[in-house]
Amino acid sequence: MTTTATTVTRATAATTAATTAPAPPGLVPVLWLALLATPVAAAANAPVLILPDMAASLGVRTATAAWLVAAFAWAMAVSVPLLSGLLRRRGLTPVLRLSGALLLGGTLLVAASPWLPVTLLGRAAQAAGGAGLVAAAMSLAGSARRMGVISAGFGMLGAAGPLLGAQLSHTVSWRLSLSVSLVSLLALPAVGRHAATTTPPTAPRDRFDARGAALLTVLATALVLLPHAPAAALGSAAVAAALLALHVRRRPDGFVPAPLVRSPLFLGSALLALALSTSYFTLLFAVPRLLADRAGWGLAAAGAGQLVALLTGSALSWVLAAASARLGRTAVRTVLVTIGTLAALLAVFASWGPLLLVATLGGVFGATGANAVLSMQAASSAPDPQRPTAIGLFTLCYQLGGAFGPAIATALVLGGA
Repeated sequence: MTTTATTVTRATAATTAATTAPAPPGLVPVLWLALLATPVAAAANAPVLILPDMAASLGVRTATAAWLVAAFAWAMAVSVPLLSGLLRRRGLTPVLRLSGALLLGGTLLVAASPWLPVTLLGRAAQAAGGAGLVAAAMSLAGSARRMGVISAGFGMLGAAGPLLGAQLSHTVSWRLSLSVSLVSLLALPAVGRHAATTTPPTAPRDRFDARGAALLTVLATALVLLPHAPAAALGSAAVAAALLALHVRRRPDGFVPAPLVRSPLFLGSALLALALSTSYFTLLFAVPRLLADRAGWGLAAAGAGQLVALLTGSALSWVLAAASARLGRTAVRTVLVTIGTLAALLAVFASWGPLLLVATLGGVFGATGANAVLSMQAASSAPDPQRPTAIGLFTLCYQLGGAFGPAIATALVLGGA
């Protein structure tokens, strides 16, 4: 425990130094970007320990209440590329305003609605608003080191989400647990002011590719539904993918640029991020139950242990991001794949509580490190005008893991209670 604490202390000190260092000229201070992007992670993970309470309050089964998690992940997944496209065409200010409005409106619905369908709508609006803020922050990062600060903060807030959600649920209401992403609004004025010089001076003059955007949205929706309705979702995804491929051939400079989908660097980065993200979100929801079933841990002990593991893994992922330029692309990917694979194997076979927490640590390290480093690699495969699009499509793949993971955990571990 002393060694782990020392490692966390050193990594956290390094992260603090990075966040407090003056930003280079023309760049938004990374602390503001982290505040803009990271609270949505806490709201996303808040249901981890309180799904049964949410289900009881809404009068549904736990498996049905899990749709609140799936709706959030779906909206995050489809909204990031859409709002990244808006960012590319219209600049930063419209994205910040629309995202702030969606986040606020969605939170009001979640706070007031007694019905699951309206609550689902509110969660989707919250996620769409958060997606826009994440897209803005990622597009303004500018380097793997600064992206590492944002990604590590995302991991740390996500780590705090389950325990924070449980505490707020027990002391006030689970609805308050789902509203913590409102903290992001504090960063809106500062980011808008500091980022004025980085806003694209002119929007692209080509006609907006509405068909490409619609086909991508249908494809992402079908993929999100894959764990819940495999046959229908698989058929829909195949049709949407075929139509999108034909559309990309007809319009190679459209919403999904042909050079990106043909780039081995982009595809490899995005697919690896999807795999690591799926593994992480599966572990995030499954490990608390595994700790109870295999090791006899109570809810409080499981939540506290998972928090320490997630914070440690998130802090260590920033160390990887900071060292990524020296390590090289192949070494970084080897580290991510190795750690991610070991984490999944531990979750399958381990029965000792600390080893299950190590699995969680490895899962968040792999996913958060991938989000920081591979997003920059994916963006580097695109010309400057298309980098927001590249980041948006990469983040779509990462967020799909947030939809697959909870569904897999529910099917394999949580059951349909």
